[in-house]
Amino acid sequence: LALLAGYLTTGSTRLITLALCALACICWLRPVGSVQRIASELPAAMTAAFGGEAPSARVFDLRRLYGRSAIPPFAVRTEIFAQPDGQALKLDYYAPVRAAVEKFPDPGPWRGAPCIVVIHGGGWDEGDRTQLAGWNNRWAARGYAVAAISYRLAPHYIWPAQKDDVQAAIAWLKAHAAELGIDPSRLVLLGRSAGGQLATAVGYGAHDPSIRGVIALYAPHDMAFVWSVSREDDALNSTKLMRQYLGGPPEGERRNLYASASGQLLAKAGSPPTLLVHGALDTLSWDRHSERLAARLEELHVPHYYLRLPWGTHGFDFNPDGPGGQLVDYAIGRFLTAVTH
Repeated sequence: LALLAGYLTTGSTRLITLALCALACICWLRPVGSVQRIASELPAAMTAAFGGEAPSARVFDLRRLYGRSAIPPFAVRTEIFAQPDGQALKLDYYAPVRAAVEKFPDPGPWRGAPCIVVIHGGGWDEGDRTQLAGWNNRWAARGYAVAAISYRLAPHYIWPAQKDDVQAAIAWLKAHAAELGIDPSRLVLLGRSAGGQLATAVGYGAHDPSIRGVIALYAPHDMAFVWSVSREDDALNSTKLMRQYLGGPPEGERRNLYASASGQLLAKAGSPPTLLVHGALDTLSWDRHSERLAARLEELHVPHYYLRLPWGTHGFDFNPDGPGGQLVDYAIGRFLTAVTH
């Protein structure tokens, strides 16, 4: 608009031009100011939640917005980890950079690398394990093994098939830990959107001490609550998604099914430490979902941190070097160090 106004030649429009330029600067500086504020508070907040010392690296760097960090793609090893109903379920394995592993604080004898199990999103009826693979490269470059997994999709398969698939992937990774160079006692579940629901439901419901932490980005965690706010005329037809995934509304015997898919209801004292991340402008998955789980974890005294991004939308981490990407990059890095070392 400022450029358009600049083409006008009357004296009065010069003031309009200046006003529009000032407005454009304010619109740009306001979110940057919000990022800087969160970045200044994040190190201390993460220390309070999970302990450890804050690294000297910057949380947010304006230069990364214009000069993206280049991490070469890693060789990916694809394996079949289960074949339920004859359907081959695969995972993509990113081997860790050994030199990076050895730089971890007090690594001690080589036990194998911690492993991040990445669970994709897609409304439970689409998506695949290749989503945002650039993040997997970043974590592998920093010394973490990464296993991005597939699971059976709705509507052909309803819950708990997806839970069974995640647990089958975990079992396969443990069985092949020595071959892969991972430590089977140091696993972290990370899920985005629908995958975040799977991460908390499995992470809290499995009672598996090898699951050291859970990371859920813009995900729902109380499925009966999700049903209560679902609508047929929203962007996702969320009512349809819930019917496909859980077989219908939470009535009768399905109430137990809904409960078994709800990390918020499965959480208890001693559940794995948790990092929640959500954007306040997410129109596909309400940030209230993460807020409610964070409140429940607070009641249970489960170590956790909820990173809320006032400008964030669904999938804000698509660009790892964007404002939200940089903040979540720092938060995940601090979390992984805290729970796996």
